[in-house]
Amino acid sequence: MSAAFRVFGLNLLKTNRNLTQNISRLNNAALASSNLQSQCSNYSTETVQAAPLAIKKQKVSKAMKAYLERAQEHDEFMKTQHLEYHIGKRHLANMMGEDPETFTQEDIDNAIEYLFPSGIYDKKARPAMKNPDEVFPARKAAEFDETGRPFHSMFYTGNPNFYKLLYDIVEEINKLYDLDERMLRRGQKPDPNLKIDLTGFSWVSKEVLELRLVEKISDIEYNSFTATMERLVAHPYSYKCKAFIDNYTKALMDHSSQLEIPQPHIDEEGRQYITTYECLRKTARGDVTIRVPGTGKITINGQDITYFEDAQPREQILFPLIFAEMLGKCDVEANVEGGGSSGQAGAIRWGIAMCLRSFVDQEMIESMRIAGLLTRDYRRRERKKFGQEGARRKYTWKKR
Repeated sequence: MSAAFRVFGLNLLKTNRNLTQNISRLNNAALASSNLQSQCSNYSTETVQAAPLAIKKQKVSKAMKAYLERAQEHDEFMKTQHLEYHIGKRHLANMMGEDPETFTQEDIDNAIEYLFPSGIYDKKARPAMKNPDEVFPARKAAEFDETGRPFHSMFYTGNPNFYKLLYDIVEEINKLYDLDERMLRRGQKPDPNLKIDLTGFSWVSKEVLELRLVEKISDIEYNSFTATMERLVAHPYSYKCKAFIDNYTKALMDHSSQLEIPQPHIDEEGRQYITTYECLRKTARGDVTIRVPGTGKITINGQDITYFEDAQPREQILFPLIFAEMLGKCDVEANVEGGGSSGQAGAIRWGIAMCLRSFVDQEMIESMRIAGLLTRDYRRRERKKFGQEGARRKYTWKKR
């Protein structure tokens, strides 16, 4: 029995020892966790997310970096130029005693011409101050970011701005089609009095369109642009997008409306007359007087139209009268000297056309301008060149 009790006592002691060790371990762990919580309470409670290892910094090529730097430098340069232009404009206005806010580019040119007189023949060599947008050609901004992804959705077409313009035109046409369908459901029709009439207007030229788009376009692409715009204008509801169409049209009558047309005088017989001096063509000089009403009498240096023996000079003189429908309704008196028959006929023709402006309407004046009747002809005979047989002709080359 004593041996059995001894074994039982040893087992009990081992069990008590194990329990004591486990309890001490639990107490140490609880103490450590409490200390950790007290230390963490002294710091911020913000959540920190570890960056995934899969994300790597994308490398930017040297060419891409140089491209973006050049674009940024150009933008900063233009900002500096605009700032200097506005500062110079204000200084110039103060020197001339004008309001800087209402000082226009024409005022700037007149002020520079007054303050800095120059006798240089070539106007481009004279001092000038223009807007930086006119001096420095427009450049495209950065078209893609550092990763090489383009900003424009039509970048890969080659001409993104041009095709974006075509896309906008088609969008306007689709809007008009939708409007037309809605109006048909309501039983309404477009107002014919509001239809866009492009008489006296034309589309902007290819060069102007290229400046606006900052892109070079071909003749085929320009024809596509005009054809698409014509399709837009042909729609019955095109007046709904008149503002969009006006952005790409120009008036043909601007030049003629700016011309100062002299008022006719009254002679002793009570007839209206107008005289044009300095009628030039080659070496011929003359003056022309037209009297209205008249019988169609033409007097050249005291003689009738037979002053010219050839038919071509006579046709030159009659052409502006026939074109303006004034043949037989006015009398023409011309005095001309110098030059030959061609030069004298050209001088008289220009003088007749300039005089007829005072007796026709504005529409006829515009037609005459388009026909070239109001444009002075400065062409002259080209001189013979040294070492040549003529102005352009070369001597026949002989081998021996």
